[in-house]
Amino acid sequence: MISLSTLTTFSIAVLLLLCSPGPNMAFVMTCGMQYGIRGGIAAALGIGAADILLTLLTACGITAIITAWPPSFDLIRYAGAVYLLWMAYKALRSPASATQTADKTVPLHTVFARACLNCLLNPKALLFFMVFLPQFVDAQAGMVTQQLVILGLTLTAISIVFHILLSSFGHVIRRALVRHAKVAKLQAHILAAVLSLLALRLLLMTR
Repeated sequence: MISLSTLTTFSIAVLLLLCSPGPNMAFVMTCGMQYGIRGGIAAALGIGAADILLTLLTACGITAIITAWPPSFDLIRYAGAVYLLWMAYKALRSPASATQTADKTVPLHTVFARACLNCLLNPKALLFFMVFLPQFVDAQAGMVTQQLVILGLTLTAISIVFHILLSSFGHVIRRALVRHAKVAKLQAHILAAVLSLLALRLLLMTR
């Protein structure tokens, strides 16, 4: 259905896009630092779940319907900004415990849900899936919906592996911080700062 050359080109394009700094990269890195490797993996899987949902919405044509409604872009980004600011507030309100216990104070399913929502409440993600995936679809080959699903699942698999590796790097940084107690106590503030910057990015975002 999809040629090997097309799938290879698509995979390379996805990797290049993932390597560019963005909210998912910052979120996963911060989770790896704040909650350890398991938290980073949970965040990567949460982003993967959001990618699968966005793939299905794109294949069904729902993303096109949503983005065609002018207020949808602003509603999604405002909701995302409020959610990120709320998470920043929660990070500052949480007990400033040592990083050795940080990954125990937040359930992994919570990290998973936060990562998923962080991705879904980014209006650029809807536009990305609607614009990027169709570029690699061969309409003459037929079965367009199936092609979109295959491309989306390929993107999801690459994204999960990439973000797990990225969270591992965050975990290495976390372990280095553990050796310096004063620096380690700043992790909650670092997380809050990253979340606040992501919220500001959403507020300043234009279509």
